[in-house]
Amino acid sequence: MDANATGAPTYYNSLYRHGVDEKRRVQIPAKWRPAEPGVEFTLILWPKHQEGPCLRVLPPQEMAELMRDIDAMPNDDPNKVVLKRFIGSESVQVALDKAGRICLPEEMAKRAGIEGEAVLVGLLDRFEIWNPERYERVRASDAIMAQEAFKLME
Repeated sequence: MDANATGAPTYYNSLYRHGVDEKRRVQIPAKWRPAEPGVEFTLILWPKHQEGPCLRVLPPQEMAELMRDIDAMPNDDPNKVVLKRFIGSESVQVALDKAGRICLPEEMAKRAGIEGEAVLVGLLDRFEIWNPERYERVRASDAIMAQEAFKLME
């Protein structure tokens, strides 16, 4: 989790709908913005959903954790280089502008189906940016699976 100016962690929770302007800029909720200037998020085209890809957004410490996890894999595991190549080629660093927006790279936005509107979905330690129609299908699927998933917390 990102630590804000008070040292408290940033939790990426809730769901926000924002317009995407002609330059593919999308507003990041004020509660989700880093307190210090110049912090970059990592955008990854995330293919791991049957409804189609979304953009997964990792704050710096989550990206560092992902790299540690991949680096900890055995060097003879062929998945290690596949993950490094995929994430390396399908990700980009983005910084917030003075208005609290990030610019979605054209090809990534196109592949994720994000045009005039986007849904920002909190995942507690990171967030995702979705095409609204795709997200509604994902949300319906999640609602079905939630009952079973919550059993893990008992």
